[in-house]
Amino acid sequence: LDEDVWPGLAGALREHGFDAVHTYEVERGGMSDPDQLAYAAQEGRAILTHNARDFVPLAVECFFSGRLHAGVILSPQIEKGELIRRALSLLRSLSAEEIANTVRYLADYR
Repeated sequence: LDEDVWPGLAGALREHGFDAVHTYEVERGGMSDPDQLAYAAQEGRAILTHNARDFVPLAVECFFSGRLHAGVILSPQIEKGELIRRALSLLRSLSAEEIANTVRYLADYR
């Protein structure tokens, strides 16, 4: 999870069996967005963020340069319970392979 996302979401997702970590849990707070995406890719993790403005262009850049990433999941700023519900809906609906190298929107998982 990107640093702009509620840190409690990582624990909530882990309670449901998903391997989720928050940026702060892996001591990556304050890193640049390109560094965050590269780290997530290296770890085989999709990154969930509220920051579409920066992460969509990064995903597009990856596409055109042939760099792989594990996925970008974009979420609007929503209430914590709804964030958990939508994140779980997405993660239960798609495999890691289906998320990889794509941009997904939690707004689509109501």
